[in-house]
Amino acid sequence: MSARVIDGNKIAGEVYLQVEEDIRRLKDKGVTPGLGVILVGNNPASLSYVKSKEKKCAGVGIYERTVRLSADASEAEILRTVDECNSDTNIHGVLVQLPLPRHISPERVVERISPEKDVDGLHPVNMGRLLKGTPYLLPCTAHGIQRILLSAGYDTMGKHVVICGRSNIAGRPLAALLLGKGRGANATVTVCHTGTENMAYFTRQADILVVAMGKPHAITADMVKEGVVVIDVGINRVEDVSVPGGYRLVGDVDFQAVSEKAAAITPVPGGVGPMTVAMLMYNTVEAANAFF
Repeated sequence: MSARVIDGNKIAGEVYLQVEEDIRRLKDKGVTPGLGVILVGNNPASLSYVKSKEKKCAGVGIYERTVRLSADASEAEILRTVDECNSDTNIHGVLVQLPLPRHISPERVVERISPEKDVDGLHPVNMGRLLKGTPYLLPCTAHGIQRILLSAGYDTMGKHVVICGRSNIAGRPLAALLLGKGRGANATVTVCHTGTENMAYFTRQADILVVAMGKPHAITADMVKEGVVVIDVGINRVEDVSVPGGYRLVGDVDFQAVSEKAAAITPVPGGVGPMTVAMLMYNTVEAANAFF
């Protein structure tokens, strides 16, 4: 078997078409959706992510304002900046780019964001709404994974979904999302993590396997069953002197080997990554809509 490769860029494009139509409707009412991004320090990955978000906002018609603070900015200064974005009526969504410098508490900063403007979906209120089954703004990566599965024709209803990883970005919210009711949910969910013994015992049971472990090639062909659908959330740099830059990006799944057994699989890059940014744009529009 040779797996179908699920194109995350194509599915993200479908999301952008919907977002652009919603933005046109909002602008007809005199409202331009706005996103406020707070960037602290010069982490290369964060700089790249923020640049990508700025480009996408400009492309779909979202007003975007990035506030850049130095790496030695105090927590009080960051919290004041969050307050300013919360009170700015031109900004409907607020995002603090993580990770933050070590002297800053990410929990305190995220909790300072207004839940109504929390387009990352990480505020405790929004996490609580998700767990309760009455979500407002969903965490972007988890929502993106759900959208990938639906768009690719793999509804989770009645399926056994095994999630490897329990982060607040992907594993935990995705588990809650798939345990809900309705299309794209109603799954039987197993969550594996660093404390799981004999992880392969569980991964081999998966109809749909989602891997977000942050470890290159952690899932190998012997750990999956024939016909599984694999969503690879990981993005890892590995040294490779044969390519420009001296490194290449790989996922948490051994793509080549697992592709021989899977029915479908997302690539790295070009799988879940594009969807995370797309769902951020989607959430910004949803937050703007909520003001009516």
